[in-house]
Amino acid sequence: MDFYNLMSKSAEDVGLQLSKEQYEKFLIYMKLLQEWNEKINLTAIVEDEEVIKKHFIDSIKAFKRDELKSAKNLIDVGTGAGFPGLPIAIMKDDIKVTLLDSLNKRINFLNTVVNDLGLSNVTTIHSRAEDGARDRKLREKFDIATSRAVANMSVLSEFCLPYVKIGGNFIALKGPSVDQEIKESKGAIKILGGELVDICEVNIEDTELRHNLVVVKKIAVCSKVYPRKAGSITKDPLK
Repeated sequence: MDFYNLMSKSAEDVGLQLSKEQYEKFLIYMKLLQEWNEKINLTAIVEDEEVIKKHFIDSIKAFKRDELKSAKNLIDVGTGAGFPGLPIAIMKDDIKVTLLDSLNKRINFLNTVVNDLGLSNVTTIHSRAEDGARDRKLREKFDIATSRAVANMSVLSEFCLPYVKIGGNFIALKGPSVDQEIKESKGAIKILGGELVDICEVNIEDTELRHNLVVVKKIAVCSKVYPRKAGSITKDPLK
């Protein structure tokens, strides 16, 4: 399969151009992901084609939102193996990307990728999401917060919205069926100073996959009460 053309087509679909140099960076990233995955559990998706489609292209599709294209800085909360933050940083080097994760092993992996790819627009932070959001240097400082974590929208909103400045946006990368989840999270989003503005469907080229970008605009300051401790957030989601 011609991965360059596939990724190039996906980038064009969201109004971007994929250079050969960027593509080379993605290939190095994929090789590092596969090598490190043998030592630490980063992803269940390891085959070349799957990594390209389900990690790289899926992450690039976040650029379907103009809010992301015009952002100056972004934090990827619970970034894991770097999705969607690292592909965003590779595609647009004028966005300052902060990758935040609670596991030091993953941060070590991300630092290796950042160094090997020479990404000067990426910073990594080893922290739990709820602790980082209480740091004055991070709280309400970002144009965009992204997350592709598996938590539901109520939980994700409490982890992510405290990082977003007023007028900025939280963009959650979610699976195909989000309607019920969105319905249940409306109260939480409001409490946290957010407002749901759009659910944007994206398709991954050459697959049947349909995903959603859930866009929440930050319209008010988030109360200092939030985020609560991690256990409370997941056991007793805001309603």
